[in-house]
Amino acid sequence: MAELRLPEINRVVLSGRLTREPDKRYAADGTTVTRFTLAFHRRFRSAKGAWTEHTGYVPVASYQRLAEVCAQYLHTGAPVLVEGRLQMREWTSTRGEKRQSLELRAESVHFLEKAPAGGGEAAAGVAEESNP
Repeated sequence: MAELRLPEINRVVLSGRLTREPDKRYAADGTTVTRFTLAFHRRFRSAKGAWTEHTGYVPVASYQRLAEVCAQYLHTGAPVLVEGRLQMREWTSTRGEKRQSLELRAESVHFLEKAPAGGGEAAAGVAEESNP
């Protein structure tokens, strides 16, 4: 029997609002990394016919120039649409325990609210990672 070959697709498009201020840091090699958490909602009818809402939270990581723009223009409650891919992040805790986390690596971030007066073009548009 022939081996089944599945396409390798890792693409995520998610819209929501930031749950808190973006956290901008620098990696050991000097790369800018900005992390934020995105809250998304799903509204559906329950088995009993009543409307129900479910809220989920996804950690998002942006790198390089995209990280700089996100740290500058995003804030708590800001509506955004993030395009990117899932990635597994692994590290060792201070206790020596191995940890891992699944996060959305942003390749482009669409700012969905109007730019404040004098806020510049990027505040109302799209920021993209220059080297995915």
